[in-house]
Amino acid sequence: MPDHDCDVVVIGSGPGGAAAAHALTEAGRTVIVLEKGRNHLLAAEPPFAPLGRFSNDEIKFTRRYFLGPDPLLEPRTFRRDAADGEHLEIGEVNTVPSTVGGGGVHADGKLPRFRETDFRLRSELGAVDGAHLVDWPVGYDELEPFYTEAERLIGVAGDAAANPYASWRSGPFPMPPGPDMYVATLVTAAARRLGYHPYPAPTGANSVPYDGRPACNNCGFCAWYGCPIEAKGDPVVPLRRMLASGRGALRAQAHVTEVLIAPDGRSVRGVRYLDVDRQPHTVTARAVVLAAGAFETPRLLLRWGLGNPDIVGRFLMVHTQTLVLGFFRHRLHTHRGRSVTHLMDDPIVGDAASAAAAAEADLPALRGGVVEVGGAGGPVMEALALPPGPAHVEGMMRSHLRDRLAVLTMQGEDLPQATNRVDLDPRVRDVHGFPAGRVTYRPHRHELVTAEHWAPRLEAVLRKAGATGTFWVSSPPVPGHPNDRPGMRAPSSRHVMGTARMGRDPDGSVFDPWQRMWGLENLVCCDSSVFPTASGYGPTLTLVALAIRAARALASSL
Repeated sequence: MPDHDCDVVVIGSGPGGAAAAHALTEAGRTVIVLEKGRNHLLAAEPPFAPLGRFSNDEIKFTRRYFLGPDPLLEPRTFRRDAADGEHLEIGEVNTVPSTVGGGGVHADGKLPRFRETDFRLRSELGAVDGAHLVDWPVGYDELEPFYTEAERLIGVAGDAAANPYASWRSGPFPMPPGPDMYVATLVTAAARRLGYHPYPAPTGANSVPYDGRPACNNCGFCAWYGCPIEAKGDPVVPLRRMLASGRGALRAQAHVTEVLIAPDGRSVRGVRYLDVDRQPHTVTARAVVLAAGAFETPRLLLRWGLGNPDIVGRFLMVHTQTLVLGFFRHRLHTHRGRSVTHLMDDPIVGDAASAAAAAEADLPALRGGVVEVGGAGGPVMEALALPPGPAHVEGMMRSHLRDRLAVLTMQGEDLPQATNRVDLDPRVRDVHGFPAGRVTYRPHRHELVTAEHWAPRLEAVLRKAGATGTFWVSSPPVPGHPNDRPGMRAPSSRHVMGTARMGRDPDGSVFDPWQRMWGLENLVCCDSSVFPTASGYGPTLTLVALAIRAARALASSL
């Protein structure tokens, strides 16, 4: 009889946990995945079919927390710094879904790779006052085969020759790009006339039937929604493959409360969790993969007293979103198609004008971020922004705030600062009685200067495309801005990174270059909390590639 329930227990079923579970079972290891949220994604029994719970329902997904977590049951708290007291706000703070599939369920599927420079930011920029830049312990060349594998596993549609700034790649995308959004055809043409380089976005939404799943039908309900037809491959594909291997199991509504430490104190031997009825269970394993996300992972480590206490929870990074809005006289149909079909890397790469702005601000560079070409939200979001009465009906019919609105979103790189962190709130607790996670966050001067420089340039793109009026906002807002009000102060990018960074030195990191915890080598982290820096690209494809790499190494060690 084995002395353990499985080889590896995985905490979290999002993109990182799903990819790790698939890689482990593919290598012949047995896996149990524990997810604290509900399962709406796929049946845990053969043939692992979709459950049919996803729909084009804006209220269900954006107002009723269908994908979780409910901020009344699992609140987070936020403050800008210690001067705000214990917290400034309580409730929803930049939450990512808590459900089987995690953040991959609600994502609109943009899956760009990082570039070589993103892995060596300290070497590229040198020291930056107030930031703690480091190089990654892994580089692009080493990670490239895992990027390729991740793209094939999930199914990514794109054009390998379209982005002049992209790093080298060993092969094409598995699928060609899908159809262009109408608003993207207008805006990208204008951007090119101004000397920029927009390109079709690499997306995890099928452009053609792929791996037994249909092509995207361009229903328009991509970002914030689960896909009813499984055209989005992340994370349903790795979870289904894990289950179909016969070596994996999935347990939803399993709230992990404790990691079990071996008597020698140098390894872990499993976890304890509560089921939906709050009954306790124990799962013993030869290794534990922590993939709860860059907010919940440090919260768990702090509760358990694990990891370098000087680093756990620190260096929280989000993407400082600069949203540039343009009003058009004619309808743009931004509610149809995938949420984003085109990106632009120019603010990341920079040019003479951004270099001059950086020098004037005494910064080595303005890193900027990838620019997404898209539109506004759905009709419910539009309705909430309009005044009541007869003007409301007229406003909804004309739809100036949705169907005639284009939005350029720059996912600005966030420099790591030790003062930006996730820790445990001293007073607020969740429904299980555990301390709520608290975010302390204030953007670096680099992010503010970058937004001030690039926003007017992106407004010019929209005017060139025909916008009659433009303005821009940022998230989180600058203190004193009209958006600096309750409910708006916390970041809202849904990109969270860096709270348990990996590195080559145990004094300056929580996990080693293979994402094993220093001192507990069979505890491995497979989410974006290990990121040493944030880049200006979405984190999902990189965390999936890292998860495959780390899981393969773990499987070999077992």
